[in-house]
Amino acid sequence: MDAFWGVNGKQTALVATYLATDHPIYVTPTIIQEVRQGVRDDRYLIEKEGILALSVLKLDPVEAAIGAADLYRSLHRKGVTIRKPNDCLIVHYALLYDIPILHNDVDFDQIARHTALRLVV
Repeated sequence: MDAFWGVNGKQTALVATYLATDHPIYVTPTIIQEVRQGVRDDRYLIEKEGILALSVLKLDPVEAAIGAADLYRSLHRKGVTIRKPNDCLIVHYALLYDIPILHNDVDFDQIARHTALRLVV
């Protein structure tokens, strides 16, 4: 999401490279929601619509919710508490589609240590 907020860093530079080289970038409905929720000024909402040009991963919402909840519970049993349950939803998509996650969030690092989640490093 940093790429949509003008945050400079390794991850946003990689997103810029991916966009310039037509490298596939995938988002989930949850990511779209988080980006739109973060818009503080409606004038910038149109800018954020650029996220809809990316490939959107789709799953049955009930199955996705169950998979994310099961992941959250599994991690909790291992002593890992995820601060934002939506991260489990994003990870559920990534695991099912076998897609690595590019992130700037320690929850994804924790999840990767205890699952088959692949991260872009």
